Amino acid sequence: MKLLTYRTKTGELRVGELIGDNTVQPLSYASGHAITDLVELIRSATPLNSLIKDEAAVTLDSVTLLAPIPKPARNLFCVGKNYVNHAQEFTKSGFDAGQTAKDAIPTDPIVFSKTPETVIAHNDTIWDAEGVSDALDYEAELAVIIGKGGRGISKDDAMNHVWGYTILNDMTARDWQKTHKQWHMAKSFDTFGPLGPVAVTADAVDANDLSVKCWVNGELRQDANTSDLIFDIPTLIETISAGITLMPGDIIATGTPEGVGIGFNPPRFLKRGDVVAIEISGIGRLENKIGS
Repeated sequence: MKLLTYRTKTGELRVGELIGDNTVQPLSYASGHAITDLVELIRSATPLNSLIKDEAAVTLDSVTLLAPIPKPARNLFCVGKNYVNHAQEFTKSGFDAGQTAKDAIPTDPIVFSKTPETVIAHNDTIWDAEGVSDALDYEAELAVIIGKGGRGISKDDAMNHVWGYTILNDMTARDWQKTHKQWHMAKSFDTFGPLGPVAVTADAVDANDLSVKCWVNGELRQDANTSDLIFDIPTLIETISAGITLMPGDIIATGTPEGVGIGFNPPRFLKRGDVVAIEISGIGRLENKIGS
């Protein structure tokens, strides 16, 4: 099931089901109350087959699409260097501050965060950071949405805590990443977390076998499969939850594959007017333009 968050022509916030490519079915609880918050729906653990679909469907192009979770309650959890080829290209690039070739492949998950304010929707504009950074880069990633919270979650039980998945573009200011010798600020610029366009329930896809692709101005840059992850989703959940209580609606981005801008020689950073498009099989296409 593909769910999306949108704003109607009258300004009402709603959650609906995407049917096909252009039909949105508004959803309500069994009580008749309209669903306006995806995280609230996730937190309630309401069976999706109990939702009411008695309102008239609308077309996708007649509403304003928002990120599935427009305002995450907490920072987004992110994972660095979680594909072998990307880990190697990143270390070779010289932007992996303080790391050498022997550190290229991590022995444990590298976890950092992005602020909630980074999140924007499909077709929203990514800030070009003019005067702040001239080394903007893209990262196509599968993002996990937590359904059932908890601390000390085991790998064996981890997938029972997954509600679904979406797409994240983990935008990064590489010069800040290198200069400040950490990742949080470089990845937390305003608009640096395009998310969506939909959230797909866990039963609808096999997260261990999803194609991840990214184009810049129509040129294919990244092309991989989630089967290539160094640390799979259960390992990430177990690692993060060991000391941090996960909550419904938390987002965990699983890392990006080879083909980012710093992987080229010379690097191919984004500039104003560039269009970044990311597709993950079974989820959809997230597209954003770099602008002022």
